Amino acid sequence: MASAGAQTSSEYIQHHLQNLQLCKTDAGWVWNECAGNFWAINVDSMAFSVGLGLGLSILLRHVAKNATISNPGKLQAMIELVVGFVDTSVRDTFHKENRLIAPLALTIVAWVFLMNLMDLIPVDWLPGVAHLLGVERLKVVPTADPNITFGMSISVFILIIFFSLKVKGIGGFLGELTMQPLSPKELGVPKILWPLVMAFNFILETVALLAKPLSLSLRLFGNMYAGELMFILIALLGLWQLPLHFGWAVFHILIITLQAYIFMMLTIVYLSQAHEAH
Repeated sequence: MASAGAQTSSEYIQHHLQNLQLCKTDAGWVWNECAGNFWAINVDSMAFSVGLGLGLSILLRHVAKNATISNPGKLQAMIELVVGFVDTSVRDTFHKENRLIAPLALTIVAWVFLMNLMDLIPVDWLPGVAHLLGVERLKVVPTADPNITFGMSISVFILIIFFSLKVKGIGGFLGELTMQPLSPKELGVPKILWPLVMAFNFILETVALLAKPLSLSLRLFGNMYAGELMFILIALLGLWQLPLHFGWAVFHILIITLQAYIFMMLTIVYLSQAHEAH
């Protein structure tokens, strides 16, 4: 059960929203004194995200190695349902041949869901344990950290650029950026004015292209940060937090699942667009 203790409400909220940071200064490596340092590492976000990713890999490997047809267990059945759901989503959205997309989609939806699920742990439990071990700060929801969500979205963005160049070639990719949405040829624009139209198209399409990783990262971060903040505010109510905490947790399960699904589906859609060679 949460308790603000000797802290004021604002200090309690601020403390729970701060990451455990490590950065290098002129005095050497320091903890939690990284204000304004671009290269600061959010150690807690990195540890939880990597740990959950490794745990997911071990779990899936264990299920795959011990999978049976005659007598599948509950865990195998659950994993098969998730795999089947992801496979159907990919087949319905991605109509090209690429063996990377389905495993990527499965990794994204499962990994993001597990990171989001950390938000259901009572806000004082893990930070309380960390405090007993001498750790001043601990933020346990990796997807409430924009560094994590931007890292994932930038990885997807790199794949978008890679497959766009691979499928369309440099000329086709540049043509996609400069010849739409306003095609100077179809509009009957004099060729002397084509560079102006192409420059205008390039600006519009570049903004649309850059908006893809931004929308992926900020949507996930914003929803999870807001959810975490709600749990922190509820924790300030002391004994009165229990019914509100339960109600918000039940509702938040929908948000956790939906955000993982949206991140997966947008990734599939963006990579499908990258494979369109028209």
